[in-house]
Amino acid sequence: MDQAERLREMVKNLSAPKSTARVITVTSGKGGVGKSSISVNLAIALSKLGKRVVILDADFGLANVEVMLGIRPQNNLADLIFRGKSLADIVTKGPENIGFISGGSGIQEMTNLQRSQIVYLIQKLVELDHQADIILIDTGAGITDSVIEFVAASSEVLLVSTPEPTSITDAYALLKTLSRKADFSAHDTIIRMISNRVMSDREGRELYDKLNTVVDRFLDIPMDYLGAVLQDSNISKAVIHQKPAILLYPNLNFSRKMNEFASNLCDKDIEQKQNKRGIAQLFSNLLLTRRKN
Repeated sequence: MDQAERLREMVKNLSAPKSTARVITVTSGKGGVGKSSISVNLAIALSKLGKRVVILDADFGLANVEVMLGIRPQNNLADLIFRGKSLADIVTKGPENIGFISGGSGIQEMTNLQRSQIVYLIQKLVELDHQADIILIDTGAGITDSVIEFVAASSEVLLVSTPEPTSITDAYALLKTLSRKADFSAHDTIIRMISNRVMSDREGRELYDKLNTVVDRFLDIPMDYLGAVLQDSNISKAVIHQKPAILLYPNLNFSRKMNEFASNLCDKDIEQKQNKRGIAQLFSNLLLTRRKN
């Protein structure tokens, strides 16, 4: 049995008796499209529906989630892996009972983990699978190896795009790069698009139709449409105040849309169809990919 097979067996044995969280990766082809804002506010909307929600901020070095919440975490994922911190130590409490984990540089340093560190990490992530109903991963911006690895390892993806030509082009480039990865299965991954900062619901649908037509024709990747979020300067004000817009401005179109998206994602028929791999399985996939390379 080679190292990859041993790791798969380890994850299988550790995760078998536990309940598994639903992992949703939020990504975009470029920065500045509102991805982190959607992650934070959607997490709060999901929590209001009674879900136990944790955000993993995988945008290394930028700490967008903690800036938007106005909360500085004492520890991050690297502290869990390398400095013996517990899961409780690295999950910071946010508004409306959400939790969030700062990625720090921990994931970037995982290539050379020793077997004992891998066992410890997977054990702790299985714990997180048991404690959370939904884990949102807020990826970094752009088409970096780290972003592509996260998206490829996920069973559910929210792709955020704006009407800017560069945003559409980069969203397509991300999906094109993804389609070329040997370990990515388009038919085992649910990708939903959010049209952000559009002037109307119609423009949002047209943006999705434009991108989906090209993706369907050239990449053969199924992509659903979650909905549109209208342009609103109050969202930027919320970021400046370091308060989630859904709490600061509950009557905005943005806030209503976050609640609508959360309800749609938690629809019983949709939840029953999900292939919930869990965060432990996702990280084991990341580790396997990196060790092959």
